Amino acid sequence: MAANAGNANSAPFHSPLISRTEAFLMLGGAALMLSVAMGVRQSFGLFQTPVVKDIGIATADFALAIAIQNLVWGLAGPFAGALIDKYGTRWVSLGGVCLLVLGLSIMGMANGSLMIMIGCGVLIGLSQACTTVGVAGKIAAQVVTPSRRSLAFGIVSAAGSIGTFFTAPFGQIVIGEWGWRMGIVAFIGLALIMLPAVWFGSKVDKLAAGNAARGSTQSMSDALGEAMSHKGYIVMSLAYFVCGLQLTFLTAHLPSYLALCGQDPMLGAQALAVIGLFNVFGSWLFGWLGDLYRKRTLLGLVYLTRAVVVTVYFITPVTPASTLIFAAAMGMLWLSVIPLVNGLVLDIFGVKFLSTLMGIAFLSHQVGSFLGAWGGGFVFDMLGSYDRAVQFTVLIGFLAGFAQLLMDDKPTERMTAAKMVPAE
Repeated sequence: MAANAGNANSAPFHSPLISRTEAFLMLGGAALMLSVAMGVRQSFGLFQTPVVKDIGIATADFALAIAIQNLVWGLAGPFAGALIDKYGTRWVSLGGVCLLVLGLSIMGMANGSLMIMIGCGVLIGLSQACTTVGVAGKIAAQVVTPSRRSLAFGIVSAAGSIGTFFTAPFGQIVIGEWGWRMGIVAFIGLALIMLPAVWFGSKVDKLAAGNAARGSTQSMSDALGEAMSHKGYIVMSLAYFVCGLQLTFLTAHLPSYLALCGQDPMLGAQALAVIGLFNVFGSWLFGWLGDLYRKRTLLGLVYLTRAVVVTVYFITPVTPASTLIFAAAMGMLWLSVIPLVNGLVLDIFGVKFLSTLMGIAFLSHQVGSFLGAWGGGFVFDMLGSYDRAVQFTVLIGFLAGFAQLLMDDKPTERMTAAKMVPAE
Protein backbone atom coordinates (compact mmCIF):
# COMPACT_ATOMS: atom_id res chain seq x y z
CA MET A 1 0.00 0.00 0.00
CA ALA A 2 2.92 2.37 0.55
CA ALA A 3 3.83 4.66 -2.29
CA ASN A 4 6.74 7.19 -2.33
CA ALA A 5 6.80 7.51 1.47
CA GLY A 6 10.42 8.52 1.62
CA ASN A 7 10.23 11.20 -1.05
CA ALA A 8 7.04 12.82 0.24
CA ASN A 9 8.42 13.68 3.66
CA SER A 10 11.75 15.08 2.42
CA ALA A 11 10.61 17.04 -0.66
CA PRO A 12 10.29 20.87 -0.48
CA PHE A 13 6.72 21.99 0.07
CA HIS A 14 6.20 24.99 -2.21
CA SER A 15 7.28 25.91 -5.73
CA PRO A 16 10.84 27.30 -5.93
CA LEU A 17 9.48 30.16 -8.07
CA ILE A 18 7.76 31.79 -5.05
CA SER A 19 8.68 32.56 -1.45
CA ARG A 20 7.26 30.74 1.57
CA THR A 21 5.25 33.86 2.47
CA GLU A 22 3.74 34.07 -1.01
CA ALA A 23 2.92 30.36 -0.94
CA PHE A 24 1.05 30.59 2.35
CA LEU A 25 -0.78 33.77 1.34
CA MET A 26 -2.05 32.01 -1.78
CA LEU A 27 -3.00 28.84 0.09
CA GLY A 28 -4.56 30.90 2.89
CA GLY A 29 -6.67 32.82 0.38
CA ALA A 30 -7.84 29.58 -1.23
CA ALA A 31 -8.64 28.09 2.18
CA LEU A 32 -10.61 31.13 3.37
CA MET A 33 -12.59 31.32 0.13
CA LEU A 34 -13.42 27.60 0.36
CA SER A 35 -14.17 27.93 4.08
CA VAL A 36 -16.83 30.60 3.70
CA ALA A 37 -18.38 29.12 0.55
CA MET A 38 -18.65 25.62 2.00
CA GLY A 39 -19.65 26.87 5.47
CA VAL A 40 -22.60 28.79 4.02
CA ARG A 41 -23.58 25.97 1.68
CA GLN A 42 -23.49 23.29 4.37
CA SER A 43 -25.65 25.36 6.74
CA PHE A 44 -28.74 25.66 4.53
CA GLY A 45 -30.38 22.76 6.36
CA LEU A 46 -30.82 25.14 9.33
CA PHE A 47 -33.21 27.26 7.24
CA GLN A 48 -35.47 24.42 6.14
CA THR A 49 -37.92 24.31 9.07
CA PRO A 50 -38.27 28.11 9.64
CA VAL A 51 -38.59 28.85 5.91
CA VAL A 52 -41.20 26.11 5.38
CA LYS A 53 -43.27 27.39 8.32
CA ASP A 54 -42.92 31.10 7.49
CA ILE A 55 -43.73 31.19 3.79
CA GLY A 56 -45.91 28.09 3.62
CA ILE A 57 -44.02 25.85 1.21
CA ALA A 58 -43.59 22.08 1.42
CA THR A 59 -40.50 20.44 2.86
CA ALA A 60 -39.95 18.89 -0.57
CA ASP A 61 -39.95 22.39 -2.14
CA PHE A 62 -37.09 23.56 0.04
CA ALA A 63 -35.29 20.26 -0.46
CA LEU A 64 -35.75 20.68 -4.23
CA ALA A 65 -34.11 24.13 -4.07
CA ILE A 66 -31.05 22.64 -2.38
CA ALA A 67 -31.13 19.80 -4.90
CA ILE A 68 -31.22 22.31 -7.77
CA GLN A 69 -28.32 24.17 -6.17
CA ASN A 70 -26.23 21.04 -6.17
CA LEU A 71 -27.21 20.01 -9.69
CA VAL A 72 -26.48 23.50 -11.10
CA TRP A 73 -23.16 23.46 -9.25
CA GLY A 74 -22.31 20.17 -10.89
CA LEU A 75 -23.45 21.17 -14.38
CA ALA A 76 -21.56 24.47 -14.19
CA GLY A 77 -18.44 22.85 -12.71
CA PRO A 78 -16.82 21.65 -15.96
CA PHE A 79 -17.42 25.04 -17.62
CA ALA A 80 -16.08 26.97 -14.62
CA GLY A 81 -13.11 24.59 -14.55
CA ALA A 82 -12.40 25.18 -18.23
CA LEU A 83 -12.49 28.95 -17.67
CA ILE A 84 -10.11 28.60 -14.74
CA ASP A 85 -7.72 26.42 -16.73
CA LYS A 86 -7.73 28.90 -19.62
CA TYR A 87 -7.99 32.34 -17.96
CA GLY A 88 -6.99 31.83 -14.33
CA THR A 89 -8.80 31.91 -11.01
CA ARG A 90 -9.33 35.63 -10.21
CA TRP A 91 -12.26 36.75 -12.34
CA VAL A 92 -14.05 33.42 -12.15
CA SER A 93 -13.87 33.55 -8.34
CA LEU A 94 -14.93 37.19 -8.10
CA GLY A 95 -17.92 36.39 -10.30
CA GLY A 96 -18.74 33.53 -7.95
CA VAL A 97 -18.76 35.82 -4.91
CA CYS A 98 -21.13 38.23 -6.68
CA LEU A 99 -23.47 35.35 -7.56
CA LEU A 100 -23.43 34.16 -3.93
CA VAL A 101 -24.41 37.61 -2.62
CA LEU A 102 -27.14 37.94 -5.26
CA GLY A 103 -28.51 34.47 -4.58
CA LEU A 104 -28.62 35.04 -0.81
CA SER A 105 -30.34 38.41 -1.35
CA ILE A 106 -33.09 36.87 -3.48
CA MET A 107 -33.53 34.03 -0.99
CA GLY A 108 -33.82 36.53 1.87
CA MET A 109 -36.66 38.39 0.10
CA ALA A 110 -38.53 35.21 -0.87
CA ASN A 111 -42.27 34.90 -0.32
CA GLY A 112 -42.74 31.63 -2.19
CA SER A 113 -40.96 28.62 -3.60
CA LEU A 114 -39.95 30.24 -6.93
CA MET A 115 -37.62 32.80 -5.34
CA ILE A 116 -36.15 30.09 -3.12
CA MET A 117 -35.48 28.00 -6.23
CA ILE A 118 -33.82 30.91 -8.07
CA GLY A 119 -31.79 32.32 -5.17
CA CYS A 120 -30.87 29.27 -3.10
CA GLY A 121 -30.97 26.93 -6.07
CA VAL A 122 -29.72 28.38 -9.35
CA LEU A 123 -27.61 31.40 -8.36
CA ILE A 124 -25.91 29.90 -5.33
CA GLY A 125 -25.29 26.72 -7.31
CA LEU A 126 -23.47 28.77 -9.95
CA SER A 127 -21.48 30.57 -7.26
CA GLN A 128 -20.32 27.29 -5.73
CA ALA A 129 -18.90 26.16 -9.08
CA CYS A 130 -16.75 29.32 -9.14
CA THR A 131 -15.55 29.47 -5.52
CA THR A 132 -14.99 25.97 -4.14
CA VAL A 133 -13.02 22.83 -4.91
CA GLY A 134 -12.14 23.54 -8.55
CA VAL A 135 -10.55 26.90 -7.75
CA ALA A 136 -8.94 25.87 -4.47
CA GLY A 137 -7.53 22.70 -6.03
CA LYS A 138 -6.00 24.60 -8.94
CA ILE A 139 -4.35 27.10 -6.57
CA ALA A 140 -2.93 24.38 -4.34
CA ALA A 141 -1.65 22.34 -7.28
CA GLN A 142 0.29 25.32 -8.65
CA VAL A 143 1.71 26.51 -5.32
CA VAL A 144 3.23 23.26 -4.05
CA THR A 145 5.66 20.75 -5.51
CA PRO A 146 4.18 17.64 -7.20
CA SER A 147 5.12 15.19 -4.44
CA ARG A 148 3.31 17.25 -1.77
CA ARG A 149 0.12 18.05 -3.63
CA SER A 150 -2.12 15.56 -1.83
CA LEU A 151 -1.05 17.09 1.49
CA ALA A 152 -1.68 20.59 0.11
CA PHE A 153 -5.19 19.59 -0.98
CA GLY A 154 -5.75 18.21 2.50
CA ILE A 155 -4.49 21.39 4.19
CA VAL A 156 -6.70 23.63 2.06
CA SER A 157 -9.71 21.37 2.64
CA ALA A 158 -8.95 21.23 6.37
CA ALA A 159 -8.71 25.00 6.68
CA GLY A 160 -11.80 25.30 4.54
CA SER A 161 -13.67 23.04 6.92
CA ILE A 162 -13.34 25.57 9.72
CA GLY A 163 -16.09 27.55 8.00
CA THR A 164 -18.72 24.93 8.85
CA PHE A 165 -17.55 24.84 12.49
CA PHE A 166 -18.27 28.56 12.92
CA THR A 167 -20.98 29.19 10.34
CA ALA A 168 -23.57 26.65 11.50
CA PRO A 169 -23.77 27.77 15.17
CA PHE A 170 -23.52 31.43 14.14
CA GLY A 171 -26.37 30.98 11.69
CA GLN A 172 -28.54 29.12 14.21
CA ILE A 173 -28.02 31.82 16.85
CA VAL A 174 -29.05 34.57 14.42
CA ILE A 175 -32.03 32.55 13.17
CA GLY A 176 -33.14 31.79 16.73
CA GLU A 177 -32.87 35.39 17.93
CA TRP A 178 -33.93 37.42 14.88
CA GLY A 179 -35.43 35.00 12.36
CA TRP A 180 -34.28 33.28 9.21
CA ARG A 181 -34.23 36.43 7.06
CA MET A 182 -31.67 38.05 9.36
CA GLY A 183 -29.76 34.78 9.16
CA ILE A 184 -29.52 35.36 5.40
CA VAL A 185 -28.26 38.93 6.00
CA ALA A 186 -25.57 37.53 8.30
CA PHE A 187 -24.52 35.07 5.60
CA ILE A 188 -24.25 37.91 3.08
CA GLY A 189 -21.82 39.60 5.47
CA LEU A 190 -19.78 36.40 5.59
CA ALA A 191 -19.76 36.19 1.80
CA LEU A 192 -18.11 39.61 1.54
CA ILE A 193 -15.15 38.25 3.52
CA MET A 194 -14.37 36.15 0.44
CA LEU A 195 -13.31 39.20 -1.60
CA PRO A 196 -9.83 39.65 -0.03
CA ALA A 197 -9.43 35.86 0.02
CA VAL A 198 -10.01 35.73 -3.74
CA TRP A 199 -7.50 38.53 -4.30
CA PHE A 200 -4.68 36.80 -2.42
CA GLY A 201 -5.45 33.29 -3.64
CA SER A 202 -5.64 34.32 -7.28
CA LYS A 203 -2.11 35.72 -7.24
CA VAL A 204 -1.23 32.18 -8.27
CA ASP A 205 -2.42 33.02 -11.80
CA LYS A 206 0.96 34.53 -12.72
CA LEU A 207 2.72 31.38 -11.55
CA ALA A 208 0.22 29.21 -13.44
CA ALA A 209 0.85 31.18 -16.65
CA GLY A 210 4.58 30.54 -16.37
CA ASN A 211 4.04 26.84 -15.75
CA ALA A 212 1.69 26.60 -18.75
CA ALA A 213 4.26 28.20 -21.01
CA ARG A 214 6.79 25.54 -20.08
CA GLY A 215 4.35 22.62 -19.82
CA SER A 216 2.32 20.25 -21.95
CA THR A 217 0.90 21.34 -25.31
CA GLN A 218 -2.05 18.98 -24.92
CA SER A 219 -5.38 20.47 -26.11
CA MET A 220 -8.65 20.49 -24.19
CA SER A 221 -10.27 18.03 -26.63
CA ASP A 222 -7.31 15.64 -26.27
CA ALA A 223 -7.54 15.87 -22.48
CA LEU A 224 -11.27 15.09 -22.53
CA GLY A 225 -10.77 12.14 -24.86
CA GLU A 226 -7.98 10.82 -22.66
CA ALA A 227 -10.17 11.09 -19.55
CA MET A 228 -13.23 9.45 -21.11
CA SER A 229 -11.13 6.47 -22.23
CA HIS A 230 -9.64 5.90 -18.76
CA LYS A 231 -11.78 3.30 -16.96
CA GLY A 232 -10.40 4.19 -13.54
CA TYR A 233 -11.39 7.83 -13.92
CA ILE A 234 -14.92 6.78 -14.87
CA VAL A 235 -15.19 4.45 -11.85
CA MET A 236 -13.89 7.17 -9.53
CA SER A 237 -16.36 9.68 -10.96
CA LEU A 238 -19.28 7.27 -10.50
CA ALA A 239 -18.22 6.57 -6.92
CA TYR A 240 -18.10 10.33 -6.36
CA PHE A 241 -21.90 10.28 -6.95
CA VAL A 242 -22.27 8.39 -3.67
CA CYS A 243 -20.16 10.93 -1.79
CA GLY A 244 -22.43 13.76 -2.91
CA LEU A 245 -25.60 11.86 -2.06
CA GLN A 246 -24.45 10.96 1.44
CA LEU A 247 -23.15 14.38 2.44
CA THR A 248 -26.01 16.47 1.04
CA PHE A 249 -28.63 14.14 2.47
CA LEU A 250 -27.12 14.69 5.92
CA THR A 251 -26.60 18.47 5.68
CA ALA A 252 -30.11 19.00 4.26
CA HIS A 253 -32.06 16.62 6.47
CA LEU A 254 -30.15 15.91 9.69
CA PRO A 255 -31.55 19.01 11.48
CA SER A 256 -35.11 18.00 10.51
CA TYR A 257 -34.49 14.37 11.50
CA LEU A 258 -33.29 15.51 14.92
CA ALA A 259 -36.38 17.69 15.33
CA LEU A 260 -38.56 14.65 14.56
CA CYS A 261 -36.70 12.79 17.29
CA GLY A 262 -37.61 15.54 19.79
CA GLN A 263 -34.12 17.02 20.04
CA ASP A 264 -33.32 20.70 20.60
CA PRO A 265 -32.98 22.65 17.30
CA MET A 266 -29.51 23.77 18.36
CA LEU A 267 -28.33 20.14 18.28
CA GLY A 268 -28.51 20.16 14.48
CA ALA A 269 -26.27 23.23 14.34
CA GLN A 270 -23.92 21.69 16.89
CA ALA A 271 -23.71 18.49 14.84
CA LEU A 272 -22.84 20.44 11.68
CA ALA A 273 -20.23 22.38 13.66
CA VAL A 274 -18.67 19.17 14.99
CA ILE A 275 -18.60 17.78 11.44
CA GLY A 276 -16.72 20.90 10.38
CA LEU A 277 -14.27 20.70 13.29
CA PHE A 278 -13.38 17.04 12.80
CA ASN A 279 -13.25 17.52 9.06
CA VAL A 280 -10.24 19.76 9.69
CA PHE A 281 -8.36 16.77 11.09
CA GLY A 282 -9.78 14.27 8.59
CA SER A 283 -8.91 16.36 5.54
CA TRP A 284 -5.36 16.96 6.75
CA LEU A 285 -4.92 13.30 7.74
CA PHE A 286 -6.06 11.83 4.43
CA GLY A 287 -4.15 14.49 2.50
CA TRP A 288 -1.00 13.46 4.34
CA LEU A 289 -1.75 9.75 3.90
CA GLY A 290 -2.41 10.32 0.19
CA ASP A 291 1.23 11.25 -0.34
CA LEU A 292 2.32 8.05 1.40
CA TYR A 293 -0.16 5.34 0.41
CA ARG A 294 -2.28 4.33 -2.55
CA LYS A 295 -5.05 6.88 -2.93
CA ARG A 296 -7.64 4.49 -4.40
CA THR A 297 -7.35 2.25 -1.32
CA LEU A 298 -7.76 5.14 1.09
CA LEU A 299 -10.74 6.41 -0.90
CA GLY A 300 -12.44 3.01 -0.85
CA LEU A 301 -11.94 2.75 2.89
CA VAL A 302 -13.51 6.19 3.39
CA TYR A 303 -16.69 5.14 1.55
CA LEU A 304 -16.93 1.82 3.40
CA THR A 305 -16.37 3.39 6.81
CA ARG A 306 -18.98 6.07 6.14
CA ALA A 307 -21.55 3.36 5.37
CA VAL A 308 -20.78 1.61 8.65
CA VAL A 309 -20.97 4.84 10.68
CA VAL A 310 -24.33 5.82 9.16
CA THR A 311 -25.70 2.33 9.82
CA VAL A 312 -24.70 2.36 13.49
CA TYR A 313 -26.11 5.84 14.13
CA PHE A 314 -29.51 5.31 12.55
CA ILE A 315 -30.19 1.92 14.18
CA THR A 316 -29.43 3.18 17.70
CA PRO A 317 -31.52 5.57 19.87
CA VAL A 318 -30.90 9.23 19.05
CA THR A 319 -29.41 11.24 21.89
CA PRO A 320 -27.30 14.40 21.98
CA ALA A 321 -24.24 12.30 22.81
CA SER A 322 -24.79 9.76 20.02
CA THR A 323 -25.43 12.58 17.53
CA LEU A 324 -22.23 14.42 18.36
CA ILE A 325 -20.20 11.20 18.27
CA PHE A 326 -21.74 10.42 14.87
CA ALA A 327 -20.92 13.96 13.70
CA ALA A 328 -17.31 13.58 14.83
CA ALA A 329 -16.93 10.27 13.00
CA MET A 330 -18.52 11.61 9.82
CA GLY A 331 -16.43 14.77 10.09
CA MET A 332 -13.25 12.71 9.91
CA LEU A 333 -14.55 11.25 6.64
CA TRP A 334 -16.36 14.32 5.25
CA LEU A 335 -14.14 16.24 2.79
CA SER A 336 -11.32 13.74 3.18
CA VAL A 337 -12.24 12.50 -0.29
CA ILE A 338 -11.19 15.81 -1.89
CA PRO A 339 -7.40 15.47 -1.50
CA LEU A 340 -7.64 11.85 -2.62
CA VAL A 341 -9.81 12.48 -5.68
CA ASN A 342 -7.79 15.56 -6.67
CA GLY A 343 -4.59 13.62 -6.15
CA LEU A 344 -5.80 10.74 -8.32
CA VAL A 345 -6.72 13.15 -11.14
CA LEU A 346 -3.26 14.71 -10.89
CA ASP A 347 -1.49 11.35 -10.79
CA ILE A 348 -3.39 10.05 -13.81
CA PHE A 349 -3.60 13.16 -16.03
CA GLY A 350 -1.34 15.94 -14.69
CA VAL A 351 -2.09 19.53 -13.71
CA LYS A 352 -2.85 21.39 -16.96
CA PHE A 353 -6.57 20.58 -17.14
CA LEU A 354 -7.00 19.75 -13.47
CA SER A 355 -9.97 22.07 -12.85
CA THR A 356 -11.80 20.85 -15.95
CA LEU A 357 -11.37 17.15 -15.15
CA MET A 358 -12.20 17.71 -11.49
CA GLY A 359 -15.31 19.59 -12.62
CA ILE A 360 -16.44 16.68 -14.78
CA ALA A 361 -15.92 14.20 -11.93
CA PHE A 362 -17.66 16.62 -9.58
CA LEU A 363 -20.71 16.67 -11.85
CA SER A 364 -21.31 13.07 -10.82
CA HIS A 365 -20.91 14.13 -7.18
CA GLN A 366 -23.53 16.82 -7.64
CA VAL A 367 -26.03 14.54 -9.34
CA GLY A 368 -25.74 12.49 -6.17
CA SER A 369 -26.17 15.66 -4.12
CA PHE A 370 -29.36 16.44 -6.04
CA LEU A 371 -30.76 13.01 -5.25
CA GLY A 372 -29.65 13.24 -1.61
CA ALA A 373 -31.35 16.59 -1.03
CA TRP A 374 -34.51 16.22 -3.11
CA GLY A 375 -34.86 12.46 -2.69
CA GLY A 376 -34.63 12.71 1.08
CA GLY A 377 -37.44 15.28 1.14
CA PHE A 378 -39.52 13.27 -1.34
CA VAL A 379 -39.16 10.05 0.66
CA PHE A 380 -40.08 11.86 3.86
CA ASP A 381 -43.16 13.51 2.33
CA MET A 382 -44.30 10.16 0.86
CA LEU A 383 -43.59 7.89 3.83
CA GLY A 384 -43.34 10.23 6.81
CA SER A 385 -39.94 8.77 7.66
CA TYR A 386 -36.32 8.94 6.52
CA ASP A 387 -35.76 5.19 7.01
CA ARG A 388 -35.80 4.11 3.34
CA ALA A 389 -33.56 7.02 2.34
CA VAL A 390 -31.02 6.03 4.99
CA GLN A 391 -31.06 2.39 3.88
CA PHE A 392 -30.42 3.39 0.26
CA THR A 393 -27.56 5.67 1.36
CA VAL A 394 -25.88 2.81 3.23
CA LEU A 395 -26.29 0.29 0.39
CA ILE A 396 -24.72 2.45 -2.30
CA GLY A 397 -21.99 3.46 0.14
CA PHE A 398 -20.82 -0.14 0.36
CA LEU A 399 -21.04 -0.55 -3.44
CA ALA A 400 -18.97 2.59 -4.03
CA GLY A 401 -16.34 1.55 -1.51
CA PHE A 402 -15.66 -1.83 -3.12
CA ALA A 403 -15.70 -0.33 -6.63
CA GLN A 404 -13.18 2.32 -5.57
CA LEU A 405 -10.85 -0.28 -4.07
CA LEU A 406 -10.68 -2.04 -7.45
CA MET A 407 -10.32 1.00 -9.76
CA ASP A 408 -7.51 1.31 -12.30
CA ASP A 409 -5.30 4.16 -11.06
CA LYS A 410 -2.48 3.82 -13.59
CA PRO A 411 -1.28 7.14 -15.11
CA THR A 412 -1.87 7.66 -18.81
CA GLU A 413 0.87 6.77 -21.27
CA ARG A 414 1.52 10.49 -21.72
CA MET A 415 2.09 10.95 -17.97
CA THR A 416 4.28 7.85 -17.78
CA ALA A 417 6.44 9.22 -20.58
CA ALA A 418 6.57 12.62 -18.85
CA LYS A 419 8.30 11.05 -15.85
CA MET A 420 11.37 10.72 -18.02
CA VAL A 421 11.68 14.54 -18.06
CA PRO A 422 11.69 17.08 -15.18
CA ALA A 423 8.37 17.25 -13.26
CA GLU A 424 5.76 19.91 -14.01
